[in-house]
Amino acid sequence: MGDLCETIYAATAATEAEPASVLLPGHDVPLGRYTTVRRLLPQRPRRMVGAWCFVDQFGPDDVVDRPGMQVPPHPHTGLQTVTWLVAGEVLHRDSLGSLATIRPGEVNLMTAGHGIAHSEESPAAHPPVMHGLQLWIAMPEKARHGAPRFEHHAGLPVLEIDELGVTVVVGALGAARSPAVVHTPLLGAEVVVPAGAAGRLPLSRGFEHAALVLDGAAQVEGTTLTPGSLLYLGIGRQELNVHSGSGARLFLLGGEPFAEPLVMWWNFVARTHEEIVEAREDWAAGRRFGTVTGYAAPPLPAPTMPTTRLKARDRNGQTVG
Repeated sequence: MGDLCETIYAATAATEAEPASVLLPGHDVPLGRYTTVRRLLPQRPRRMVGAWCFVDQFGPDDVVDRPGMQVPPHPHTGLQTVTWLVAGEVLHRDSLGSLATIRPGEVNLMTAGHGIAHSEESPAAHPPVMHGLQLWIAMPEKARHGAPRFEHHAGLPVLEIDELGVTVVVGALGAARSPAVVHTPLLGAEVVVPAGAAGRLPLSRGFEHAALVLDGAAQVEGTTLTPGSLLYLGIGRQELNVHSGSGARLFLLGGEPFAEPLVMWWNFVARTHEEIVEAREDWAAGRRFGTVTGYAAPPLPAPTMPTTRLKARDRNGQTVG
Protein backbone atom coordinates (compact mmCIF):
# COMPACT_ATOMS: atom_id res chain seq x y z
CA MET A 1 0.00 0.00 0.00
CA GLY A 2 2.94 2.33 0.66
CA ASP A 3 4.04 2.30 -2.98
CA LEU A 4 0.49 2.93 -4.12
CA CYS A 5 0.11 5.86 -1.75
CA GLU A 6 3.29 7.44 -3.02
CA THR A 7 2.01 7.12 -6.58
CA ILE A 8 -1.33 8.69 -5.74
CA TYR A 9 0.07 11.57 -3.73
CA ALA A 10 2.54 12.32 -6.49
CA ALA A 11 -0.39 12.31 -8.91
CA THR A 12 -2.01 15.30 -7.25
CA ALA A 13 0.99 17.36 -8.28
CA ALA A 14 1.27 15.90 -11.79
CA THR A 15 1.82 18.28 -14.68
CA GLU A 16 -1.07 19.03 -17.01
CA ALA A 17 0.84 17.36 -19.85
CA GLU A 18 0.89 14.02 -18.04
CA PRO A 19 -2.03 13.57 -15.61
CA ALA A 20 -2.13 10.62 -13.26
CA SER A 21 -3.94 7.38 -14.06
CA VAL A 22 -4.08 4.88 -11.19
CA LEU A 23 -6.32 1.83 -10.84
CA LEU A 24 -7.81 1.38 -7.36
CA PRO A 25 -9.60 -1.92 -6.56
CA GLY A 26 -12.70 -1.61 -4.40
CA HIS A 27 -13.72 -3.82 -1.46
CA ASP A 28 -16.97 -5.55 -0.49
CA VAL A 29 -19.14 -4.13 2.30
CA PRO A 30 -22.48 -5.54 3.58
CA LEU A 31 -25.35 -3.05 3.34
CA GLY A 32 -28.36 -4.01 5.44
CA ARG A 33 -29.40 -7.67 5.62
CA TYR A 34 -29.69 -8.47 1.93
CA THR A 35 -27.21 -6.41 -0.07
CA THR A 36 -23.43 -6.39 -0.47
CA VAL A 37 -21.86 -3.40 -2.20
CA ARG A 38 -18.47 -2.74 -3.75
CA ARG A 39 -17.01 0.37 -2.08
CA LEU A 40 -14.86 2.43 -4.46
CA LEU A 41 -14.59 5.65 -2.42
CA PRO A 42 -13.25 6.55 0.05
CA GLN A 43 -10.06 4.55 -0.09
CA ARG A 44 -6.92 4.97 1.92
CA PRO A 45 -4.88 6.38 -0.96
CA ARG A 46 -7.72 8.37 -2.56
CA ARG A 47 -10.38 9.94 -0.37
CA MET A 48 -12.22 12.11 -2.90
CA VAL A 49 -12.72 13.00 -6.55
CA GLY A 50 -13.81 16.62 -6.59
CA ALA A 51 -16.57 16.79 -3.97
CA TRP A 52 -17.46 13.11 -4.54
CA CYS A 53 -16.54 11.50 -1.22
CA PHE A 54 -18.32 8.12 -1.30
CA VAL A 55 -19.14 5.62 -4.08
CA ASP A 56 -20.84 2.24 -3.60
CA GLN A 57 -21.47 -0.02 -6.59
CA PHE A 58 -24.12 -2.73 -6.15
CA GLY A 59 -25.16 -5.63 -8.37
CA PRO A 60 -26.08 -6.89 -10.77
CA ASP A 61 -27.92 -9.02 -8.16
CA ASP A 62 -30.65 -11.56 -8.87
CA VAL A 63 -33.49 -10.53 -6.53
CA VAL A 64 -36.30 -12.63 -8.02
CA ASP A 65 -36.95 -14.49 -4.76
CA ARG A 66 -35.27 -11.99 -2.43
CA PRO A 67 -36.36 -8.71 -0.82
CA GLY A 68 -33.73 -6.74 -2.74
CA MET A 69 -32.53 -3.50 -1.16
CA GLN A 70 -33.80 -2.98 2.40
CA VAL A 71 -32.12 -0.10 4.26
CA PRO A 72 -34.10 1.13 7.29
CA PRO A 73 -34.35 4.82 8.24
CA HIS A 74 -30.98 6.38 9.00
CA PRO A 75 -29.60 9.92 9.30
CA HIS A 76 -27.29 12.10 7.19
CA THR A 77 -25.58 15.44 7.66
CA GLY A 78 -23.29 17.59 5.52
CA LEU A 79 -23.70 15.69 2.24
CA GLN A 80 -25.85 15.02 -0.80
CA THR A 81 -26.78 11.48 -1.84
CA VAL A 82 -27.09 10.48 -5.50
CA THR A 83 -28.83 7.24 -6.51
CA TRP A 84 -28.35 5.97 -10.07
CA LEU A 85 -29.78 2.68 -11.33
CA VAL A 86 -28.86 0.46 -14.25
CA ALA A 87 -31.60 -2.05 -13.35
CA GLY A 88 -34.26 -2.39 -10.67
CA GLU A 89 -36.35 0.05 -8.65
CA VAL A 90 -35.75 1.77 -5.30
CA LEU A 91 -38.43 3.39 -3.18
CA HIS A 92 -37.15 6.44 -1.29
CA ARG A 93 -38.84 7.80 1.85
CA ASP A 94 -37.49 10.66 3.94
CA SER A 95 -38.29 12.80 6.96
CA LEU A 96 -39.50 15.64 4.70
CA GLY A 97 -42.37 13.39 3.65
CA SER A 98 -40.89 12.62 0.22
CA LEU A 99 -41.96 9.36 -1.43
CA ALA A 100 -40.39 8.57 -4.80
CA THR A 101 -39.58 5.45 -6.80
CA ILE A 102 -36.44 5.72 -8.89
CA ARG A 103 -35.94 3.70 -12.08
CA PRO A 104 -33.07 3.43 -14.59
CA GLY A 105 -32.35 6.69 -16.38
CA GLU A 106 -33.64 8.79 -13.46
CA VAL A 107 -31.76 10.36 -10.56
CA ASN A 108 -32.60 10.91 -6.90
CA LEU A 109 -30.64 13.72 -5.25
CA MET A 110 -31.13 14.16 -1.51
CA THR A 111 -29.51 17.13 0.22
CA ALA A 112 -28.92 16.48 3.91
CA GLY A 113 -27.71 19.93 4.92
CA HIS A 114 -28.02 20.22 8.72
CA GLY A 115 -29.84 16.90 8.92
CA ILE A 116 -32.29 14.50 7.25
CA ALA A 117 -33.30 10.85 7.61
CA HIS A 118 -34.35 8.46 4.85
CA SER A 119 -34.94 4.82 3.97
CA GLU A 120 -34.38 2.88 0.75
CA GLU A 121 -36.14 -0.30 -0.29
CA SER A 122 -37.00 -2.41 -3.28
CA PRO A 123 -40.80 -2.31 -3.79
CA ALA A 124 -42.66 -5.55 -3.01
CA ALA A 125 -43.23 -6.17 -6.74
CA HIS A 126 -39.73 -5.33 -7.95
CA PRO A 127 -37.85 -6.16 -11.16
CA PRO A 128 -35.67 -9.32 -11.13
CA VAL A 129 -32.29 -7.53 -11.09
CA MET A 130 -30.86 -4.81 -8.85
CA HIS A 131 -27.87 -2.88 -10.18
CA GLY A 132 -26.61 0.65 -9.68
CA LEU A 133 -24.65 3.22 -7.71
CA GLN A 134 -25.06 5.14 -4.48
CA LEU A 135 -22.80 8.20 -4.23
CA TRP A 136 -22.22 11.02 -1.75
CA ILE A 137 -21.20 14.59 -2.46
CA ALA A 138 -19.52 16.56 0.33
CA MET A 139 -21.19 19.92 0.88
CA PRO A 140 -18.98 23.01 1.27
CA GLU A 141 -19.03 25.13 4.41
CA LYS A 142 -21.29 27.76 2.84
CA ALA A 143 -24.05 25.19 2.17
CA ARG A 144 -23.72 22.36 4.69
CA HIS A 145 -25.74 23.97 7.49
CA GLY A 146 -28.74 24.68 5.24
CA ALA A 147 -32.18 23.09 5.14
CA PRO A 148 -32.58 19.59 3.70
CA ARG A 149 -34.32 18.96 0.39
CA PHE A 150 -35.10 16.16 -2.05
CA GLU A 151 -35.15 16.13 -5.87
CA HIS A 152 -36.24 13.46 -8.31
CA HIS A 153 -35.40 14.05 -11.98
CA ALA A 154 -36.81 11.75 -14.64
CA GLY A 155 -35.64 13.87 -17.58
CA LEU A 156 -31.87 14.20 -17.89
CA PRO A 157 -29.84 15.56 -20.83
CA VAL A 158 -28.53 12.89 -23.20
CA LEU A 159 -25.70 13.54 -25.65
CA GLU A 160 -24.10 11.67 -28.53
CA ILE A 161 -20.34 12.26 -28.55
CA ASP A 162 -18.53 10.41 -31.33
CA GLU A 163 -19.96 6.89 -30.91
CA LEU A 164 -20.72 7.28 -27.20
CA GLY A 165 -24.09 7.81 -25.53
CA VAL A 166 -23.76 10.15 -22.53
CA THR A 167 -26.35 10.94 -19.85
CA VAL A 168 -25.43 13.94 -17.69
CA VAL A 169 -26.60 12.91 -14.22
CA VAL A 170 -25.04 15.70 -12.14
CA GLY A 171 -23.26 18.89 -13.15
CA ALA A 172 -22.35 19.68 -16.74
CA LEU A 173 -20.58 18.14 -19.72
CA GLY A 174 -20.05 20.34 -22.74
CA ALA A 175 -23.20 22.40 -23.24
CA ALA A 176 -25.46 19.95 -21.37
CA ARG A 177 -26.32 20.52 -17.71
CA SER A 178 -28.25 18.32 -15.30
CA PRO A 179 -31.20 19.92 -13.46
CA ALA A 180 -29.94 18.44 -10.17
CA VAL A 181 -28.79 21.23 -7.83
CA VAL A 182 -25.27 20.84 -6.40
CA HIS A 183 -23.01 23.25 -4.54
CA THR A 184 -19.57 22.84 -6.15
CA PRO A 185 -18.42 22.53 -9.80
CA LEU A 186 -19.05 18.85 -10.44
CA LEU A 187 -19.65 16.14 -13.03
CA GLY A 188 -21.40 12.78 -12.85
CA ALA A 189 -22.23 11.12 -16.17
CA GLU A 190 -23.12 7.67 -17.48
CA VAL A 191 -21.32 6.73 -20.70
CA VAL A 192 -22.58 3.88 -22.87
CA VAL A 193 -20.00 2.48 -25.29
CA PRO A 194 -21.43 0.18 -28.00
CA ALA A 195 -19.41 -2.88 -29.01
CA GLY A 196 -16.48 -1.86 -31.16
CA ALA A 197 -17.05 1.84 -30.51
CA ALA A 198 -14.57 4.51 -29.46
CA GLY A 199 -14.81 8.17 -28.60
CA ARG A 200 -13.22 11.16 -26.92
CA LEU A 201 -15.09 12.92 -24.14
CA PRO A 202 -14.39 16.63 -23.50
CA LEU A 203 -13.28 17.32 -19.94
CA SER A 204 -12.76 20.41 -17.78
CA ARG A 205 -9.02 20.94 -17.33
CA GLY A 206 -9.47 22.28 -13.80
CA PHE A 207 -11.31 19.15 -12.63
CA GLU A 208 -9.91 15.91 -11.33
CA HIS A 209 -11.64 12.85 -12.79
CA ALA A 210 -12.21 9.15 -12.21
CA ALA A 211 -14.09 6.43 -14.05
CA LEU A 212 -15.72 3.13 -13.15
CA VAL A 213 -17.38 0.42 -15.23
CA LEU A 214 -20.88 -0.80 -14.42
CA ASP A 215 -21.17 -3.36 -17.24
CA GLY A 216 -18.68 -4.92 -19.64
CA ALA A 217 -15.07 -3.85 -20.09
CA ALA A 218 -13.49 -0.77 -21.63
CA GLN A 219 -10.13 0.73 -22.43
CA VAL A 220 -9.96 4.11 -20.70
CA GLU A 221 -6.80 6.05 -21.60
CA GLY A 222 -5.12 2.72 -22.32
CA THR A 223 -6.11 1.04 -19.03
CA THR A 224 -8.45 -1.95 -19.08
CA LEU A 225 -11.33 -1.18 -16.72
CA THR A 226 -13.86 -3.75 -15.48
CA PRO A 227 -16.51 -3.62 -12.72
CA GLY A 228 -15.22 -3.38 -9.15
CA SER A 229 -12.39 -0.86 -9.54
CA LEU A 230 -12.04 2.91 -9.79
CA LEU A 231 -9.63 4.46 -12.28
CA TYR A 232 -8.35 7.75 -10.88
CA LEU A 233 -7.41 9.99 -13.81
CA GLY A 234 -5.82 12.95 -12.04
CA ILE A 235 -6.07 16.65 -12.79
CA GLY A 236 -5.49 18.55 -16.02
CA ARG A 237 -7.09 16.39 -18.71
CA GLN A 238 -8.92 18.07 -21.56
CA GLU A 239 -10.34 14.87 -23.02
CA LEU A 240 -10.83 11.20 -22.22
CA ASN A 241 -10.27 8.42 -24.76
CA VAL A 242 -12.62 5.46 -24.37
CA HIS A 243 -12.91 2.24 -26.41
CA SER A 244 -14.70 -1.07 -25.90
CA GLY A 245 -14.52 -4.18 -28.07
CA SER A 246 -17.51 -5.94 -26.49
CA GLY A 247 -19.47 -2.93 -25.21
CA ALA A 248 -19.48 -1.24 -21.80
CA ARG A 249 -21.36 1.09 -19.50
CA LEU A 250 -19.18 3.53 -17.57
CA PHE A 251 -19.76 6.20 -14.97
CA LEU A 252 -17.54 9.28 -15.08
CA LEU A 253 -16.87 11.38 -11.96
CA GLY A 254 -15.28 14.81 -11.90
CA GLY A 255 -15.06 18.03 -10.01
CA GLU A 256 -12.86 20.85 -8.80
CA PRO A 257 -10.56 19.51 -6.06
CA PHE A 258 -12.37 19.91 -2.74
CA ALA A 259 -10.24 22.06 -0.43
CA GLU A 260 -12.03 21.61 2.91
CA PRO A 261 -10.82 18.82 5.25
CA LEU A 262 -13.57 16.42 6.32
CA VAL A 263 -14.43 14.15 9.21
CA MET A 264 -16.48 11.22 7.86
CA TRP A 265 -18.04 8.70 10.24
CA TRP A 266 -21.04 6.41 9.72
CA ASN A 267 -23.57 8.51 7.77
CA PHE A 268 -22.21 11.91 8.73
CA VAL A 269 -19.86 14.31 6.94
CA ALA A 270 -18.58 17.03 9.25
CA ARG A 271 -15.49 19.08 10.08
CA THR A 272 -14.76 18.11 13.70
CA HIS A 273 -15.04 15.20 16.12
CA GLU A 274 -17.45 17.25 18.23
CA GLU A 275 -19.86 17.70 15.32
CA ILE A 276 -19.98 13.94 14.80
CA VAL A 277 -20.64 13.32 18.50
CA GLU A 278 -23.46 15.88 18.48
CA ALA A 279 -25.06 14.36 15.35
CA ARG A 280 -24.93 10.87 16.85
CA GLU A 281 -26.47 12.07 20.10
CA ASP A 282 -29.21 13.93 18.22
CA TRP A 283 -30.09 10.81 16.22
CA ALA A 284 -30.19 8.64 19.36
CA ALA A 285 -32.41 11.21 21.13
CA GLY A 286 -34.80 11.70 18.21
CA ARG A 287 -33.70 15.28 17.57
CA ARG A 288 -32.84 17.18 14.39
CA PHE A 289 -33.40 14.50 11.75
CA GLY A 290 -37.17 14.11 11.81
CA THR A 291 -39.13 10.89 11.31
CA VAL A 292 -39.45 8.60 8.30
CA THR A 293 -42.96 7.15 8.11
CA GLY A 294 -44.12 4.08 6.23
CA TYR A 295 -41.05 1.87 6.48
CA ALA A 296 -41.83 -1.49 8.10
CA ALA A 297 -38.72 -1.79 10.32
CA PRO A 298 -37.39 0.49 13.09
CA PRO A 299 -34.64 3.05 12.39
CA LEU A 300 -31.01 1.98 12.42
CA PRO A 301 -29.23 2.61 15.74
CA ALA A 302 -26.00 4.56 15.54
CA PRO A 303 -22.86 2.49 16.12
CA THR A 304 -20.70 3.11 19.16
CA MET A 305 -18.22 5.94 18.76
CA PRO A 306 -14.59 4.89 18.40
CA THR A 307 -12.38 5.11 21.46
CA THR A 308 -9.96 7.47 19.70
CA ARG A 309 -10.71 11.00 18.55
CA LEU A 310 -11.85 11.34 14.94
CA LYS A 311 -9.49 13.50 12.88
CA ALA A 312 -10.16 15.72 9.91
CA ARG A 313 -8.47 14.58 6.70
CA ASP A 314 -7.84 16.34 3.45
CA ARG A 315 -8.73 15.01 0.01
CA ASN A 316 -5.52 12.93 -0.08
CA GLY A 317 -6.18 11.30 3.29
CA GLN A 318 -3.66 13.39 5.20
CA THR A 319 -4.56 14.35 8.78
CA VAL A 320 -5.22 18.07 9.23
CA GLY A 321 -4.92 19.90 12.55
